[in-house]
Amino acid sequence: MLTHRPLARQAFGPGRVSDGFRQLPEEVAIALSYNGTTQAVMMATPVDLIDFAYGFTLTEGIAARDEIEDIQILETDLGIDLQIWLKNEAQDRRAARRRTMAGPVGCGLCGIDSLEEARRRPPVINDQSFTLMQNQVSQAMAALTRHQPLHDITHAAHAAGFWAPTQGMVAVREDVGRHNALDKLIGALNGAASGALILTCRTSIDLVQKAAAAGFPMIIAASAPTATAVSVAQEAGITLIALARADQFEVFTHPGRVAPTQITPEESAHVA
Repeated sequence: MLTHRPLARQAFGPGRVSDGFRQLPEEVAIALSYNGTTQAVMMATPVDLIDFAYGFTLTEGIAARDEIEDIQILETDLGIDLQIWLKNEAQDRRAARRRTMAGPVGCGLCGIDSLEEARRRPPVINDQSFTLMQNQVSQAMAALTRHQPLHDITHAAHAAGFWAPTQGMVAVREDVGRHNALDKLIGALNGAASGALILTCRTSIDLVQKAAAAGFPMIIAASAPTATAVSVAQEAGITLIALARADQFEVFTHPGRVAPTQITPEESAHVA
């Protein structure tokens, strides 16, 4: 399936009206089915779907990667069915933690059937060895903007990236849904590594929960977080950085992983 297509539009500007086309991202119903039973239906961009299946399965607490026996992509007239086959033990756990979800792109907690599930305790990230210099935080955020081909074409897609100091931007995934983009990234990484999760969107509680499940010690986001997301990041041991624009950002939790960039005496005198 296509990830985007041109649609006709009229553009209005100062003293002008012009006809033309705008490339817009596709939004397709993606069913995630486990051992023959549909668990969730998400509206998502139809690309990197194997990554999506692995990432969603992990971050929703359904199964670990090595508990997935097979993934099949079935295209239908109504959308795409990701048929995921779990080992018996994982399937038994899934049955005990039922979740039926029809999720729009902006929602990551739709269909959870208890308040306890919405505020489930995240795993704690104890890795204190990972740190970034102040200028590296800005470098990581800037790097993400250079790896968003779908956004560049449509201006309507979120991105999630994994950045490591020694490697730069390791992987990026895009989707019309910010939760889907993160699940795809986690699925693509095939295991946690020491680095930072970079997001184009605001940080909400469910994104922090997913980041904790994947083992990220740091989140760097372009927009502000919710207050609850800050609380969960503090609990999970995650350094939450937000409002990362150009050469400035704000650190809300566990600031010990961020070291200020050293300013030379000449620069200090200039600032003064």
